[in-house]
Amino acid sequence: MPAPMLFAALEPALKEKLIAQSIIRSYSDGQFIQHRGSKADGFWLIEEGSVRVGRHLPDGEFRAMAVLGPGDSYGELAVFAASRRKVDALSRGKSKVRFIPGSTFLAALAEHQKSSMALLAALSAQLQHTLDELAGMRRGSNPMRLAALLSNLVGRDGVTKVTQQELAELLGVTRATTNAALRTLEETNLIERGYGLIRVIDPQRLANFSLG
Repeated sequence: MPAPMLFAALEPALKEKLIAQSIIRSYSDGQFIQHRGSKADGFWLIEEGSVRVGRHLPDGEFRAMAVLGPGDSYGELAVFAASRRKVDALSRGKSKVRFIPGSTFLAALAEHQKSSMALLAALSAQLQHTLDELAGMRRGSNPMRLAALLSNLVGRDGVTKVTQQELAELLGVTRATTNAALRTLEETNLIERGYGLIRVIDPQRLANFSLG
């Protein structure tokens, strides 16, 4: 299962307040939403479409680290740390996102102690999730690693809209290797492939497969 997003951990009243004070922006395919090294003066909540988060390599190639969709948020940690952005974020297709200013977020958070505790719990869960993912990347076959990745990416409807190239980038392998791993999962009746999407047939079986 995916790690909980920080914004999702907030109290409903606080989320509504922040959304009401947010600035909504639209982006076209491939357009930068944020640049690595820029000032972290707020964070983003995805309203429509999806966003690729990662880094541009010295040769100009973009290496994806995550693919986020509606309801996902990112950039909160940089706001807390008052640091520069650590990643680039590009719109994947057309997207609509809400920008929530850091000053608004921190001021509102000070008035909601329950949300502060919920954020700490979500941060702990994200850290544990990251450690588990790193451990998984060092063991297991490529189909097992891919199963773990898809378990993290899949939405509540059992579908993830992701390309083979993006999966290859996220796994750090070639497209050919990714295709072979996808074929294994498909032949094991764990997934179904469609145009630009993957449907997980049984999320629990997929998660169990990733563990070996």
